[in-house]
Parts: sequence; C-alpha cells; structure tokens
Amino acid sequence: MAKRDKKNQNNEQYRPKKINIFDLPRPEFPKRAVITGGMPYGNKQLHFGHVGGVFVQADCLARFLRDRIGGDNVIFVSGTDCYGSPIVESYRKLIEAGEFDGTIEDFVRENHESQKDTLSKYGISLNLFGASGLDEAKEIHAEVSRELMEDWHKNGHLEKMVTSQFYDAKAGQFLNGRQVVGKCPVDKCQSDKAYADECSLGHQYMPADLIDPKSTITGETPEMRDVTNWYIDLTKFTELMREYAEGLKAKENSRPLVYNTISEFMQPPMIYVKNDFLDAFEALSGSMPEHELIRDEKKTSFTLVFKNLNDRDKAKDLLNESGIRFRAGKTLVPFRLTGNIEWGVPAPVLDGEEGLTIWVWPESLWAPISFTKTYLKQKGMPDNEWEKYWLSRDAEVYQFIGQDNIYFYGIAEMAMFMALQGKDGITADPKDGQMILPTLVANNHILFLNKKASSSGDVKPPIAADLLEYYTAEQLRAHFLGLGLSLKSVSFRPKPLNPDANERDPDPVEREGKMLSGVFNRVARSCFYTIQKYGESKLPMGKVSDEVLHYAKETILKYERMMYKFEFHSIMSLMDTYIRDANKFWAKNIKEAESDDKARNQVITDTLHMVRTAMSLMHPIAPEGTELLREYLNLDEDIWSWEHIFETLTEFCESKGETEHPIKFLEPRFDFFPMRSR
Repeated sequence: MAKRDKKNQNNEQYRPKKINIFDLPRPEFPKRAVITGGMPYGNKQLHFGHVGGVFVQADCLARFLRDRIGGDNVIFVSGTDCYGSPIVESYRKLIEAGEFDGTIEDFVRENHESQKDTLSKYGISLNLFGASGLDEAKEIHAEVSRELMEDWHKNGHLEKMVTSQFYDAKAGQFLNGRQVVGKCPVDKCQSDKAYADECSLGHQYMPADLIDPKSTITGETPEMRDVTNWYIDLTKFTELMREYAEGLKAKENSRPLVYNTISEFMQPPMIYVKNDFLDAFEALSGSMPEHELIRDEKKTSFTLVFKNLNDRDKAKDLLNESGIRFRAGKTLVPFRLTGNIEWGVPAPVLDGEEGLTIWVWPESLWAPISFTKTYLKQKGMPDNEWEKYWLSRDAEVYQFIGQDNIYFYGIAEMAMFMALQGKDGITADPKDGQMILPTLVANNHILFLNKKASSSGDVKPPIAADLLEYYTAEQLRAHFLGLGLSLKSVSFRPKPLNPDANERDPDPVEREGKMLSGVFNRVARSCFYTIQKYGESKLPMGKVSDEVLHYAKETILKYERMMYKFEFHSIMSLMDTYIRDANKFWAKNIKEAESDDKARNQVITDTLHMVRTAMSLMHPIAPEGTELLREYLNLDEDIWSWEHIFETLTEFCESKGETEHPIKFLEPRFDFFPMRSR
C-alpha cells in the first residue's frame, strides 16, 4: 500500500496542472478587423465544402468580433472569383454543348447570384459579397491591381521573365491553367489533377516540368513556346519568410498546419532521383552544377541539394537529356503575376510590355482589399478609409482558407505584401502605413463520406443549397463548427445522402443541432412557461446566486480564449456542457421550489442567467434562434455587446432605467431552434 502511494505521488509531477482560467490574462483583440472567406470560382454553385469548410467558421468569428469590438469596426468581405482559365474552360464547354447562350460575363453573373443566395440562406453575414469582374467592384479591383503592380515595379520587385508556355498547334492558341492536364512533378504529390503550373493540391512548378501534358481542347500533346511575363521572385524573400514562419510558432492563435506547410517550402532546391538511376547519374555527375548528394539506404531515392534554382534547373535539363527520371522538391520559386488570357484583369503597361492580363491567383489574393474599398465607398466613407483596416497595427485581417491554398496565402501573398514595404527596410513585421500581414485560419479537408470530394474529381460534393432540404441552416452551422477541421481532415456524413447508413443509426449531422433544438429549447421555454404560469410575463428582478455567476464567468472566459484561438470545435463542446448543465440545474431545483414564490423566483433568476449567458455565446453560432430568444426576452441589441457580457439580466435592465421588465408571451410548444425549417 505504501509503495502504491509513493508511486502515485511520483506520478503527480507528470500530470498536467489544471489551469485556472481566472489566473490567465484575457486575450487582446484588434480595434478593427477584416474577415475574408476565400473566393469561390465563378463557374459553379457553392458546394458543402465552401460553406462548411470556410464560410461558417469565418462568419462565426465575424459575428463574435462585432459583439466583442463593435459592429462598425468589423468588415466581413468575400466575393466571386470571376477570372481565370477554369471559368473560361467551363464556359467554353457549356457553349459547345449548347447548354448556355450568353456571354462569359452573363455566365459568371448567374453563378455569382447563386453563390450570394446560398450564403444568405446559411446566415453568412457578409458586409459585401462582391465579384472581381462585375459592377462597381470590377472597376475598383482593376484600379487596385494596377496600383499594386506599379508599386512593385517602382520598388524593384518585379522581374520580367521569358518562359515556355503550352501552345496547342492544332487549336492555334496558347493554353492557360486548366486547359492543360498532366501529372504533378513535385515529389510525393498524389494529386490526380495537375494543370499548367499548379496542381489541385496547390503545388507550384514551371510549366516545362509538367509530366505527360495534354490539351483539354484537342487532346493533343502541346508544344512549348516562349512568352514574356512579370514575376515576383519569392527566393529573394527566403530569409524574411523564415522569420515570418518562426513568428507563427510563437503566436497563440496560429494553427500548426499553417507553419508546417510554409516550412515545407523553406527548403533549398532539391531533386529526388530513384536509386535505379544511381549508376547513370554517377556517370553524369561530373558535368552537374555544384550539389550535395544525400543517400539514405532506407529510402528508394537519393537527394541532390543545390545552392540556387538556376543550378537545379541546369541539373534538370541534364537529367532529362540522359533519360533519368526525377522529382523536384518543394522550394520557393518565382511567382508569376501575369499571363495572356483574354478574360482577366488588365495588367498595366510596364517597360513596354503590352497586352498582358493579371493571373487569377495573385489578383484573387488582394481582391479582399478591393472589396473592402468597394464596401466603404458604398457607405460613403473617404477614399483612404480602407487604410485603417489594412495599413494599421491596430487592425487585423483574418483570412479563412482551406489547406490546399496555404501556399498562395501563406507564402505568395505574404511575400507580395512585404514587397509593398519599399525597396529597402523590408521586414516580416510591418509598421503603420505598411500592408499588415493577415492572420491565416486554415482548415484541413472536409471530406464527404470519407472521401475527398471535388467538382472536378470523381467524387462530387453535395451542393450546399440542397442540404437545406434535409437540415436547418443552424443545424448545419453547429455541425460544421463542431467537426474540428483545425485538427485533422474530417468526414461529413449526412444520413440522407449516405447509401451505407443503417436506418436505425442516428444522423451524425443532427448531433449538435439536437443540443439546440432539444436541450436549449427545453430550458429556455421552461423559464418562460413557469413565469407565465405563476403570474404576469415579467422577469423576476433578483440577484443571481454566486455559484451560478462564477460558472457563467468561467464559461465566458474559456469561450473568449477559444474564440481567440479559433477553436470552434472546443467552443461547441464547452457550450454543449454548459447548456446541458443549465437544463440539469433547472430540473434539479424547480420541483422543490415551485410551491414557494421566493425559492421559485430564485431558480428562475439563476436559470435565466445561464440562458442569457448561453444565448450571448451562441449568438455567433446560431444567430437566428438566439435573436428570437432575445426578442421574446424583450431585450434590445445592446445585450450582444461584450460590454455587458458579465451583467445579469437585472443589472442590464436597471442600466436602462427599468425597475421591472416585461417579456413577450411565449406560445405553447414554441421552438427557438427548430429541427426543421420554419
């Protein structure tokens, strides 16, 4: 017995200490914030991944920040990505099939309106859902694009490069982006779709490296012809990017997924060659550029490490000439800014280079700036108002993205924004007046029935609007937030769309929704019905018990920290526990207290404080139901402000000069959070 006690005593030092949330400093939020939710291509409707993998999380943070720092200080923008070869290719196929007869702008507008309508049905509270190629946003986006290109050129960060581009001789045209399909040349890439210079998993490479390219127009193998374009050489930002990446490790609200993905590209230029070609390589090695050869007997290939990209490219040419197969490693490469596709944002004429358009990926990265300007202009604000949100250290930009897009947002965008700081003195920590580096909130893949679904792949994702035939928007919002996409890729398994589902099994999608429609509904309306049963529909203006106050404050502080760290799945777990505890508190205490007016009013007062707390914390998650609850409690919208978050209902009403507070009569069997659409 003594030995066991000693063993347990020794183990105490290895057990993590329970953190008291009251001992931690509260997280600091910016004075102003911009939230962006990615940009869906203008060639399709929104599928479940757009909404469940990005927009719901972005909306939750936007709604929280409006409550936390004030609605006038938060701008939530996104929009349709109108340009680029995927849209041109989709439009071409529809025209050829006789399934569409309008202009390409008509095609994009139809999809834009569909996307906008779907987001509205899901309660996504965008200040502006614009379109990079339509209406006022189109003009502002073109102006922003021109100004940025000219600034980079003035700062000496644009480089003119002559590269080879795919040309379909049979079709008599250059091929862009999605008009070429082959195999990705990046080592260990498993993408089943590789296009002209990027694969479906976001890897970048030079077009000449694409394996087995085919034209999607004619099916022919295209030839390579020289073209001139503008690039930003990301290799010149290697040290700054390393400094930026290291800074992410120290940020409490930076996800490891972002740092880990960026770090993969911080490697020197490398080539991987199968061990089968070792003899052939050794015969060639004397003519290779300077390199380091690394062998690992446990691996099936050896590695060649080079000092720069030029040396690696020369080595690749030599290997190709000798018939030696290889794969290139992830590293920083020049990032192309322009192309020759007609449907695109016009590039300014620089150094006499005319007729170029801006490649869709870079211009989509700065489109949120254009949308911010568009929104503020529509509000009648001064032209420079956008600077308070994008050029001030008092502000923060939160960009919600999928993991496949980390390369573009986490590397290319950061380098481009650094390049706007000037020719000299560029840092990874911008000052006031310089473009701030956004905070990336990257999610892992949201799978469909355990498979990666893609509009261009074999497994087609369900259309977001169609899911509303089976579930309410608030059920889906709660479920998507509870999936834990910050931790790993998770499968979305709606029972009505799952052919393998057992009829007796519960629907996984309804799990979080039942907490709202069942438990929260029950405890909230129990308070209303009891008040109505024993008198007028008025709040009992009493003091909340210390224990209830303490638990509410503890929950609020935990929630606040989780929101700061974008831990939406933890928030859902926290709120599930809190709401169920409120229901248990009511069930445990009301029976004994019901016959005693004073005791009954105390139970109602305490339970309503828990309901009020849960209502405020669930407001960003289930806005429709919580707004309805606020309406029946007859409270004005100040109740959402975190200036009042710790106040009891009595304290809130008294601050409004009320000595008594009537509430709205609640009809029998009323649902604040219904299981089906109203």
